[in-house]
Amino acid sequence: MLIKGVTLRGLEVFETLAKTGSVALTAQATGLSQPAVSQQLRNLEKALGADLVDHGRRPMVPTSAGRNFLARTHAVLSELRLAQSELSMMDLSHLPALSIGLIDDFDNDLTPRLATALAESLTECRFKMITASSHDILRAIETDEIHLAVTATTGAPQDGLTEFPLVQDPFILVAPKGFFASQSEAADQLNQLPFLRYAADQLISQQIEAQVQALQLEFENRFEIGSHLALMAMVARRIGWAVTTPLGYMRAARFHDEIEAFPLPFGTAARTISLFASKDWADDLPRTVAQTTQGLIKRQMVDPCVARLPWLAQEFTLLDTPT
Repeated sequence: MLIKGVTLRGLEVFETLAKTGSVALTAQATGLSQPAVSQQLRNLEKALGADLVDHGRRPMVPTSAGRNFLARTHAVLSELRLAQSELSMMDLSHLPALSIGLIDDFDNDLTPRLATALAESLTECRFKMITASSHDILRAIETDEIHLAVTATTGAPQDGLTEFPLVQDPFILVAPKGFFASQSEAADQLNQLPFLRYAADQLISQQIEAQVQALQLEFENRFEIGSHLALMAMVARRIGWAVTTPLGYMRAARFHDEIEAFPLPFGTAARTISLFASKDWADDLPRTVAQTTQGLIKRQMVDPCVARLPWLAQEFTLLDTPT
């Protein structure tokens, strides 16, 4: 969720002002009045608690903090413009309402960007987006409560739904930083710390447990955690180790300095993240939303994760969607 006061209009104003150095030229480029440009900049600086430009210089130039924030601003606006361009090729004027459910693995980065791109493309449409667990998202689309669902798959056929596979999300081990001396020693050291499990009613927990049971492994069943970030926090505090996925690892970016990721030391397994839509759709909207979502996943999740964990390059991959 954006900090209150950080708006897309404010980001656009700051990006343009950093380029032009002039309130007047920024007003001309954005179609706003000069007072409105100044107000947007003040609101953004107040929300961030820092001056983004040197107000005493003409032309205006970004401060040190402004230069750092400008790089992020370029990235965010670039993602949104790309997503909007993909959606703008469609005639969506006929659509009165659209509701999408997404698993909460995406609620930090992908969901706000997809929501913004869709909402600005569907200007005449009543738009709703929710985040929830995989079980809840699947239940919602099966009962026609939502139109589209981005969720982990159960592996079972989904009658009445069209599936657009998005990404393969392999299971990986996460442990306190430095606890395991090496990847090869991790399997022999697992019993030195408790196994921190996801809550048993979560689909990811059931898929992990199926892998553990298939290999006839036994771990102490002491901790069961319903919140993903709480689970990662417990790993960071050296309470135990856990099994998650690259999407889960990237969602826990705040803990990256305190946790370490390894390939799963007992077998290999992965879950599939797909977009589901009712077979009643007569146009290409579900496929276009799937392609847009897939692009955001690649740029926001896969590419930065593989850059940090190169050993995931062959496993954390996008999937082909049906033609």
